[in-house]
Amino acid sequence: MTTRDQAATTSARTPLRADARRNRERVLEAADAVFSEVGPAASTEEVARRAGVAIGTVFRHFPTKEALIEAVAIGRLTQLTAEAERLSDTADADAAFRTFFHRWIELSATKHQFATALAHSGTDVQQITSTHPGVVQQLHQAVAGLLARAQQDGSLRPDLSTSDVVALMVGASHAHEHIGPDPTQRAHLLSVIFDGLRGRRG
Repeated sequence: MTTRDQAATTSARTPLRADARRNRERVLEAADAVFSEVGPAASTEEVARRAGVAIGTVFRHFPTKEALIEAVAIGRLTQLTAEAERLSDTADADAAFRTFFHRWIELSATKHQFATALAHSGTDVQQITSTHPGVVQQLHQAVAGLLARAQQDGSLRPDLSTSDVVALMVGASHAHEHIGPDPTQRAHLLSVIFDGLRGRRG
């Protein structure tokens, strides 16, 4: 087991005090913003400054920069899962699915520079997610729930799988990044995608 793995295991087994938990959340929020703006080359000192904590606080929670980058990546997946689970209680299954599709793109399209920079820095995004299969599985289960509800009421075509939907959302995120900020073009792209997903009721 690596030092990073040992630190993560110890942290998982030891509940954080309220103030330590708040500091960890502030560090993660700051790291997400800094890495999105600058890329993984950004310094941990800048993360600490943005979070309003000492550099020692950053390393107390994340012993290495790689551990911090990994936590940010996993945090984004967790955020998407929470959004999908929240929408699962929405009465209109079609609206819930569409809202999540939009939300995925909002969160993902602006983060591709971060993912690209990760790859250029030698950090393997796939390896990060593969070491946290439970997080990925929870996200896919949440997406599957939204998909199933929309298929049951006829909003979406019945031959769609969760893998199909995830692939389409990833592709749409890249397409939005390519198109740029033009809202008309983005809306048109999504209308084309949703036309292809439409079921009998749609």
